[in-house]
Formats: sequence, structure tokens, C-alpha cells
Amino acid sequence: MTGAAHRVQLVRDATFAILNNDGSVTGARGATPDGLFVRDARHLSHWQLTVDGDTPGVLVPSVAQPDGTAECVLTPAGTRDEPPAYTVFRRQAVMAGGFTEHLRLVSNRPDPVTAQVEVTVDADFADLFELRADNRHYPKPDGVHQAHITADGAQFDYRRADWHSRTTVTSNPRPDAVRADEADADRSTHRMLWTLPLAPHGEAELRLSVEARPHGAPDPAAGAAVATHPAPLPADTDQTLAQACEQGLADLDLLTIPATGADGEQVSVPAAGIPWFLTLFGRDSLLTSYFLLPYRPTAAAGTLSALAATQGRRHDAFSGEQPGRIVHEIRHGELAHFRQIPYGRYYGAVDATPLFLVLLHAHYETTQDPALAVRLEQHARSAVDWMLDDGGLTKHGYLVYTPDPNGLVNQNWKDSAGAVCFSDGTQAKGPIAVSEAQGYAYDALLRTAHLAQEVWRDEPYAEQLRRYATDLRSRFTEDFWMAEADFPALALDGDGRQVDALASDAGHLLWSGILDEQHARRVGRRLLQPDFFSGWAIRTLAAGQKPYHPLSYHRGSAWPHDNAVIVLGLARNGLHDEARTVAEGLIAAAARHGYRLPEVLAGYDRSRSADPVPYPHACSPQAWAAATPLALLTALGLRTD
Repeated sequence: MTGAAHRVQLVRDATFAILNNDGSVTGARGATPDGLFVRDARHLSHWQLTVDGDTPGVLVPSVAQPDGTAECVLTPAGTRDEPPAYTVFRRQAVMAGGFTEHLRLVSNRPDPVTAQVEVTVDADFADLFELRADNRHYPKPDGVHQAHITADGAQFDYRRADWHSRTTVTSNPRPDAVRADEADADRSTHRMLWTLPLAPHGEAELRLSVEARPHGAPDPAAGAAVATHPAPLPADTDQTLAQACEQGLADLDLLTIPATGADGEQVSVPAAGIPWFLTLFGRDSLLTSYFLLPYRPTAAAGTLSALAATQGRRHDAFSGEQPGRIVHEIRHGELAHFRQIPYGRYYGAVDATPLFLVLLHAHYETTQDPALAVRLEQHARSAVDWMLDDGGLTKHGYLVYTPDPNGLVNQNWKDSAGAVCFSDGTQAKGPIAVSEAQGYAYDALLRTAHLAQEVWRDEPYAEQLRRYATDLRSRFTEDFWMAEADFPALALDGDGRQVDALASDAGHLLWSGILDEQHARRVGRRLLQPDFFSGWAIRTLAAGQKPYHPLSYHRGSAWPHDNAVIVLGLARNGLHDEARTVAEGLIAAAARHGYRLPEVLAGYDRSRSADPVPYPHACSPQAWAAATPLALLTALGLRTD
């Protein structure tokens, strides 16, 4: 994670440091030496952080600030299912004759953890000319390096005749131990070690100072690291949004793939993302096409036709196929071919089918061209039949899914294991009715009723769908609204219990219209509270709850597309200030990613670091993230050609 490819240079008061992208110093020589330099000498030649025995990975590479500081965000190794126990926020600074480091370890777990922190340090006092790339060597037969352990760190000295330079390293709290490791015959590196306990979702801090006393220098001036603050939003937000839209459209061009349509024609559709999802995905391609609809309606037409072509026709428990059900994803590899995995055509999604109906009507509404709705009428009716029958509306009163032991445990957009959970972190058991899918179903029924009346000229069918929609809406608030939390439940479990984690899914209810105006406004304002809104985006799960984890895929991270749906819902309900606040956070995040929004961001608060902390396994580019700026453009009323 380090190397000459990314170096950070800090300069202040005749002192400079060159660091790697994780804040380390490796003792490199040649064209790009690293270290702390004062008066033509390197006073810090090794500065290596390890946590729990390993070098942490870089989430946010070190970036220099104008005040002589740099920040980076690091994390121990983790996986999507077992994310890191804590995150390391590293802030470094130079001042006259000195270098400081502030390490803040933030626990991501609801139970106590202990971090083993180690900093390896050395000072070789090399002259700048020795470090140049011309391979010159300068004999120093009488030079002597010395190092010894102090009460709060280590001290390094270099003497040669009447020459004496010193580097002193101190820490607060004091190290639990300092150990010397032989570097060469007359020098040794030192390892300073701390055992830092972290309370549940707690923090621990470690401050280190390096004082350089080069030969012949006056006493160093007192100085301290200057606190940094997030950079202000770009002055011209609209211009920044326009650049994000340009980048998003360019990324969507990269993600466009061919597919076969309902009548055997070849169409172009947005694939979900690179590298793992370069294929047709039901909900991803549908929502991406919805965001693009005012600007590129051909994407919606291609997506709808391709999904109609793969619509379920039979019952297959292995793949989840059911008549009328819209496919979740399509794969073409060897394992899918031999049905070693269920994802050749996998139908494990509760929301793709209603979203198909939403997009079909939205395409007609936007283009005022009924041809596609006419061509896909039978597909639409089959989709409605699925919602009423296998989808569960008639039997359960709501769209439901049963966790698939061979596929996806959760079959809404938060489809990772454990994502649909109670406030104590327990995964809900099926049949599960997630809140946002009920909103999609309500919207789908109303929109399809419009098509039945205006395009298919079937008034009795339209009236039937309106009755279903009205009944669903009337029951929803009564069953899902949590009186004590004054917020909708994430889901109902198989026993009808409210799954009480506070989650961003509630924001989708503003977009679909299933909540009345009073409840919708309460939800919208609640989502802007600090436990939900990080300053960059609304988190998938409100902070402070036991299952919250800012580096979890769906239990504390923040997704641009999720926020785009919420912003559209805020605007729909007249919460324009709230919509703009979230949009500005996303726009600022895009500007700090080269105007390309990633699939997902870590859930850390904006005050934690100058740049958004990325989610380490995010796809980039990713389709619905790429289309998010277009949705913001629409929601803010800035829609242009």
C-alpha cells in the first residue's frame, strides 16, 4: 500500500516530511527518499505502524493540507461478512524541527475489543546527498549511532567528532513496552507497543511527538499540530453537480452491455458494476434506468424489454423462478451453466417485480409514447399476478420473501446476510416483509392502474388495482409505524413482529408515496438527524444502535443510490431544504472522488476526515451510483437537456 507512486510532502518552518500514502516512512533512498528532514539531514528514517501484528490497509490515502498536516484512514484486514473491528484515523503534522502524530482508534463493534498497536521508529541521520540516486558513497569511519529507551519513548543520537544530532520520540500515553531490534552493527530500530482497550463503539487516542535537534540548530520553537476541518463545499454546487453528471454518463457508457429483448431484438442495458457485477441486474438496472429516464429514456426501454424476455414462467425452487417474477441477476459462467450455483438466472429479489411496473409506467409518463407499454402489457399483468400470488400480497397482506439457504438470505436491496435486523442485531426470520418493498408495490399498483385505464383501456382492471393499492396503504402505517421510535419499522418478520432497527429504507417510503404527508415529513426530518446523516450521506442504519458498523455493507455504510431515492422522496413531499442538504453532501463526496461516486461509502461522520472514507469492497464505476447525480439534478429542479 506504500511506495513512490503516492508520496505526501509536508513543509513548515524549514522542516519537511515525505510520507507514503499510509503515513509511513520506510527509509527509501534514491529519487524519492522518505522521512523527516531538518537542515539537510534525515531525522526520521523509519516510522511504521502495525495494528494487531499487521500493517493496516488504506481506506483514505494520506492527503496534504495547506497548514502542514496530512490525514489518512486505515483499517485492519476484514471481509464483507466480517468487517474490521475498528478503524484508525491518522493525522500527522510538521512544525519547526518537529513532527507529530495523532492516532485515533474508533471501535466498530458493540462489544469491547482490544487493539495491539506498534510503531517502529529509527533515525539514520543520513545527509541528503547520501540519499540521492547517483549511488555516491561517503565514508564515515568515526560516525557513531546510539539509541536508548526512555520513560515515554526512545532517543536516537549521532556523533561524529564534534558533530552531534539527536531525534527524540515521545508518546502519550506512554508505551507499555519499548524493544530494540538490531538494524545493523552500530544502530537499532525501536518498537514501541501499546495495548489499547476500546469500549463498545468507543475510541482510544495515541499522540506521538518527534523532536529533531540537528547539529548547530537553535532550540526548536514551540509548536503543535493544527487541527484540520473538512474543506468547504464547492462555491458553485450546480457546476460541480454538472461535472458529476458528466462523469456518471461516461461511466454508464462503460457499463452498457448488450442483451436480448422481449421480441428477440438486441437492446442495450446498464450493467450493475465493475468488477463483480458486469451483467444485467433486476433492481440495479431498473433504478439506474429510472434515474436516467428524463435524460436517456432508451436505457429504460432496453432494460424493460430485456427483463420481460427473462421474466419467470415456471416454478423452480433452486433458482427462485416463479411465473411473472422479474429476474434478479443473470450469469453466463461455467458454474452457472452446470447449476453449481443458482445465479444463471436467479430470481431471488422481492423488489425487482414492482420496480419493473414502476419503470414501465414512468417511461410512458416521461415519453408520452405508449408503444412500449402496449408491447409489454402481458408481461406487466403477469408481474401484477406474481405480486398478488407468489409475492404474498393476497396471502400475507404484503410482499414477502423467505430466506434462500442456497442463495440470498435477504432479497431486498440490502441483500447481505444480517442486513434486515432487529435493533439488537438479530437477523429477521421469514417470511419477511421489508418496508420499502411495500411502498414499491403500492406505487406499482397505482401506476399499472394508470396504464390499464389510459393505454390498455381496461377500466375494471384499473379499478381493481386501485382497490388493492388503497387497501395496502391503509394497513401499512398501522402495521409498520413504531409509536415509541416515531419511525417505520425496517420490516415485519414471519411472526408479524416489527423489525425495529432504524434504517434508511424508510426514506424510500417518501418516494413511493405510501405514507401520508404528515408521516412522510416526520420520516424525512428524522433522516437528517446526525445519527442518520453523516454530512456526506444518509447511513443505511442509524449510528448508536448495536448492529451499527460504519464499514458494514448494509448496517451503517451510506449508499449514493439509496440517498438518491430518498432525495427524490424528500422533494416529492416538499422537504426541499432537506433534499438540498443531502444532495450537497453527495455532490461534495463526488468532487472528492474525481466526480465519480462509488457504490458505497463508509458511514463515518464528515467531521472525522477531510474526505469521505470509502467502503473497501465498493464497485467503481457502479451503475446506480453513476446515475445518482442525474437523480439529484431532477430532485433539485435543475433538470436540463
